Amino acid sequence: MSPLLSLGHRKSLVLEDVPGLESGDSVAGLLPSFKANLEALSRDGDSCSSSSSRKVVTAFKLTKALLRTVWWHVAVTAFYALVYNVATYVGPYLIDSVVQYLNGDESQSRRSRTSGEMINIISVDADRVGIFAWYMHDLWLVPLQVGMAMFTLYSTLGLASLAALGATVVIMLANVPPGKMQKFQEKLMDSKDVRMKATTEILHNMRILKLQGWEMKFLSKIIELRKTETNWLKKYLYTSVTVTFVFWGTPSFVAVVTFGACILMGIPLESGKVLSALATFRVLKEPIYVLLDTISIVIRIKVSLDRIASFLCLDELPSDAVQRLPSGSSDFAINVNNGCFSWEASPEVVPTLKDLNFQARPGMRVAVCGTVGSGKSSLLSCILGEIPKLSGEVQICGTTAYVSQSAWIQSGKIQENILFGKEVDTEKYDRVLESCSLKKDLEILPFGDQTVIGERGINLSGGQKQRIQIARALYQDSDIYLFDDPFSAVDAHTGSHLFKECLLGDLASKTVVYVTHQIEFLPTADLILVIKDGRIAQAGKYNEILGSGKEFMELVGAHKDALTTLDAIDSMNGGNVPSPSSGKAKPKLSRSLSSVEKKDKANNDEQNAQSGQLVQEEEREKGRVGFWVYWKYLTLAYKGALVPFVLLAQILFQILQIVSNYWMAWAAPVSKDVEPPVNMSTLIYVYVILALGSSLCILASTDQSEVDTIIAGQMGFVAFSIIQLIGIIVLMSSCMAVDLLLSSGYSICILWNSWFCSLGASLVSSGSGTRSSGGLHCDHSDRDGHVEAHCYKKKRQQTQSCQGGHPSQGSRLLVV
Repeated sequence: MSPLLSLGHRKSLVLEDVPGLESGDSVAGLLPSFKANLEALSRDGDSCSSSSSRKVVTAFKLTKALLRTVWWHVAVTAFYALVYNVATYVGPYLIDSVVQYLNGDESQSRRSRTSGEMINIISVDADRVGIFAWYMHDLWLVPLQVGMAMFTLYSTLGLASLAALGATVVIMLANVPPGKMQKFQEKLMDSKDVRMKATTEILHNMRILKLQGWEMKFLSKIIELRKTETNWLKKYLYTSVTVTFVFWGTPSFVAVVTFGACILMGIPLESGKVLSALATFRVLKEPIYVLLDTISIVIRIKVSLDRIASFLCLDELPSDAVQRLPSGSSDFAINVNNGCFSWEASPEVVPTLKDLNFQARPGMRVAVCGTVGSGKSSLLSCILGEIPKLSGEVQICGTTAYVSQSAWIQSGKIQENILFGKEVDTEKYDRVLESCSLKKDLEILPFGDQTVIGERGINLSGGQKQRIQIARALYQDSDIYLFDDPFSAVDAHTGSHLFKECLLGDLASKTVVYVTHQIEFLPTADLILVIKDGRIAQAGKYNEILGSGKEFMELVGAHKDALTTLDAIDSMNGGNVPSPSSGKAKPKLSRSLSSVEKKDKANNDEQNAQSGQLVQEEEREKGRVGFWVYWKYLTLAYKGALVPFVLLAQILFQILQIVSNYWMAWAAPVSKDVEPPVNMSTLIYVYVILALGSSLCILASTDQSEVDTIIAGQMGFVAFSIIQLIGIIVLMSSCMAVDLLLSSGYSICILWNSWFCSLGASLVSSGSGTRSSGGLHCDHSDRDGHVEAHCYKKKRQQTQSCQGGHPSQGSRLLVV
């Protein structure tokens, strides 16, 4: 750690500077153990289904599996926590004895002094479960700390400690019911889910929104969703404010009750006992404050665990939905018998596909056509095993390759997208590029096939992405190819070229099932399946089904009507618009499109010539966020009018806290034989007034600091800590001037803190800003390309990539 701290102070760290984790602490090392524990616990019970064989995951079982996985680390940290808390209460326990000694004949003029405090952290499902590691021991430490405080009070104040215990219990019972906070938290998370879903969809389709001029319309939709989320956030935070006020006022309330009980019970309040009790109340603040955080965190964790458990409870697609046979072991490459499939497993829902029966022999070309929404893409999904099977049998013989309707492109080099984990075979690779018309595109790009493309191929045209996807499928050299209308994303000439070179050329000996709306691609098919309302309405060769049913004739007729309409428009315009039916017009159209595409590409190349790759490494700014950024944040609410009011309230709170403690220490007699400066009733009345004033001040400051989430809370905590530190230094120095020299220790702490902050900021920024950003990126990539990963049997590789990330990613979080 020391070399890393020194390095982080000298320069901005990158992930390579951070040492890696031990194998037992990494995701790859812990995940198998966690999965085994979860599997063992999730096979009993029936909270998800009455079927005993179905996996059952609840929040309790998920928590139990997590604890079983890391129980040794939990036990070790529990031991350290116990030692820390025992050491914390040694001071208050010894104060009374020390004061009695100092008040002896040998040192009548000596006096004493006090210390102590803590904080909370962050949000959002999986992160919260990790953060809970900081709070899990509080569930048993808080009762232990309260018990130790009661023991210390009993040893100094006797039976009056029972009044302190009663006051603490009353405050806890009178607090806002945790169930209410949990309800608000659940509603808040639900509204956050809706907003994030809408935001993600808008960002993914930003190009369409800009072309259509819909930005403001969708912005207003996001604002409305944010307002709904804010309403629940306000309810949660106002409830949290009430809880905060109650707990911050609890120490003063407990002190008033305890000292009042002492007076009523005739227990003498000597300075040693008072100072010991005040020190105990001060230490007791920690479990009281922590209890607030613990309740809040436990509620959030409960909500998060319920959400994760409900996700883990979802049905997985059964591995036997499709029977996969080795290549060449059957007469049929694809065999579907009495198939019935539905995206929704509910019995009330009408099946998506029903009564499916067809066979495809090796080397056959099967065309699938039909109207929009008839079930063509779902037919390919049932062959891949991606749609839940209700009944029937699906059998495929050999390996599969899949080309989706919307191209899935990984962030990385073009060559990596085409190879998709395969080794480079130069001859085969060049042939695939030629067949997919990619060589001219690669010549235009600055680095050819080594050009890095952005996430989801954002810096490529739709046709380029589709051709790269087709090239990836061809390079896999599979036995069965499934094409989901990939030629709709390219122009007519390029589509004809791809169909001729790929389906009729390179894949002539392969089994190909292709969905298409282009009638000209149907005559070459060995079998045409016409889908209507989730059923195979017609099946056969082109000439066989052309006159045997109306469904296929309607499709062909609609196509001819469209061509006739285009010809009529062409003739009205004097032949300026080329007709798609004209073979001569097609090359002209393709040349026009090609020249435009080249011009656009040339412009892009000029813009990126200086920077090199199309996708650049994200730049990292050095330094810290300036004061004015925080000031702008603070002044957004009521233009900052409440900021002086909040600071004044916090200052008054700290002053009243110090004065109340000082009053009790001064007004209490040194011993039984010494006459007290004031009578006991005056002593307790003044203390009540001071305690009540400090509680009202903390209420005033809490309302503002809880109006927003983490930043406001942390900024409020920083301001409060600074004020408290100044108050402690002033009080100590007034008792003993030499304590001013000890304040230099605070300067060292501040210097060390600034030294560490540069390291912490560097580590956080090196991990793309948040602990979950890598996981979110993997989640998006995995979700968009899960069908391809499953089809090409790359699921394990994709999972390992997300688990591993960068070897220093986990250790970065550990250091922070």
